[in-house]
Amino acid sequence: MEKIRISKLMSAQGLCSRREADSYIERGWVLVDGVPVTELGTRIFPTQRITLAKAGQSQQDASVTVLLNKPIGFVSGQAEKGYRPAIVLVTAQSHFAGDRSSARFSPAHLRGLAPAGRLDIDSTGLLVLTQDGRIAKQLIGENSGMDKEYLVRVEGRLSVEGLAKLNFGLSLDGAALKRAEVGWQNKEQLRFILREGKKRQIRRMCEMVGLKVTGLKRVSIGKVKLGELPIGQWRYLRNDERF
Repeated sequence: MEKIRISKLMSAQGLCSRREADSYIERGWVLVDGVPVTELGTRIFPTQRITLAKAGQSQQDASVTVLLNKPIGFVSGQAEKGYRPAIVLVTAQSHFAGDRSSARFSPAHLRGLAPAGRLDIDSTGLLVLTQDGRIAKQLIGENSGMDKEYLVRVEGRLSVEGLAKLNFGLSLDGAALKRAEVGWQNKEQLRFILREGKKRQIRRMCEMVGLKVTGLKRVSIGKVKLGELPIGQWRYLRNDERF
């Protein structure tokens, strides 16, 4: 049996991200079969038991996840081409008054807060930013198949065959797309449920069947919904919510 880096095993087991694992190891918070490990790059057998010390568990419990209703004109991640990143909207002033979480805004909640997935600059809706590597892995990890639901306003004529292709049969970037769920929400809007997230995927899919997207909003990720969250405002993911 081959030994594997502890950080890789911790990520695979859903304990945290690899980056977090390295930070915990440096602090002596990672225990292998009850013994602290402090050297980065340490390899162990997959059968060995990895646990976090209480200090590490407490840090994870203190991590926050933010749900933002992103407006048009903001990029999901790092600033680019003069556009501001969505994280600048996470302020005390833009905190949703109807937030039912027990958390209270603190500047410390911005440290290490990063988007778990992207939303195009000209799209609106639910964007998740998190300090918790476990949630990031759940949403954007290699094996993530999380449902993401969108309402898409379109122009053009969609044939029966075109609708069937939107559900299954299209390829992007030389690879077949996973099966989607696409149907009419009303006479102007389509409802998409995707389990992958290629760059500008919905817009490109629509172009391939003769449609032009004039509006796109993400309304849910897994079991978590955008709901009544106003555009440009945010709230905390509650302890009773799960993706």
